Amino acid sequence: MITMIYDLHTHSTESDGTLSPSQLIEHAVHQGVNTLALTDHDCTAGLAEAQITAQNLGLNLINGVEISVTWHEHTIHVLGLNIDRKNSQLQTGLSALRSYRNERGHKISDHLEQSGIIGALEGALRYTQGNTLSRTHFARFLLEQGYGKSIQDIFNHYLVRGKPGYVSDHWASLEQALTWIHEAGGVSVVAHPARYKLTRPQLIQFLEEFKGQGGMGLEVISGSQPLDSTDFLVTMANQLKLLGSCGSDYHGVQNTKKIDLGRIPPFPKNCQPVWELWH
Repeated sequence: MITMIYDLHTHSTESDGTLSPSQLIEHAVHQGVNTLALTDHDCTAGLAEAQITAQNLGLNLINGVEISVTWHEHTIHVLGLNIDRKNSQLQTGLSALRSYRNERGHKISDHLEQSGIIGALEGALRYTQGNTLSRTHFARFLLEQGYGKSIQDIFNHYLVRGKPGYVSDHWASLEQALTWIHEAGGVSVVAHPARYKLTRPQLIQFLEEFKGQGGMGLEVISGSQPLDSTDFLVTMANQLKLLGSCGSDYHGVQNTKKIDLGRIPPFPKNCQPVWELWH
């Protein structure tokens, strides 16, 4: 009997990953992953290339995206899984977010220049192999220039609130993100809910609003959130009747999350998995 291994949260060079969509699929197959979702930030440009490689190698690819949301001044990420990547309403919304990313990138560069760091935008764009500019690209440039010892070190000292390169975010509303995903026939899932700087009551409030606005799932296991949060997240998923999802949040060979494709813990038996909707 074949063991099914799901990884429903990954990134390619079309956003801030370091593997191309084809390389990502090849690595997933090597790692024994059977079903993989490519969920680049605010972008679906890598899905066509990934689908060709997935078909050739016998991997089940789930079309996905990770949408940036602003909720009460907090940035939250919502995954859209099993979407119609050609849906016009979804693509219009994602295009607006990418435009905002470019505007934010200019502001980040201006702020860093005021601190004596010249050429940050040009440096970040060298790392942008796709069409989605992120803070990670700035972090890679700053790391290359010797401003820190790791990507996380760069974020902590230059790119978070109160630091030289910080720019406050204004992303899609929760209602907008859910509408785009659902209009594209997708399943909406909160990405790495335990990673955000929310108190427990704030997280519960957000999840209740997410459910109340039609949200469908919760990432109970993620490579970028504490694994000891799984029991609480499963409890919340069951209480709110949300489906559970899992993903490594893999970003490639420079993955700072330190969990490779297909190497997350087994999915909890007491949680209904999101993939039951499309199997």
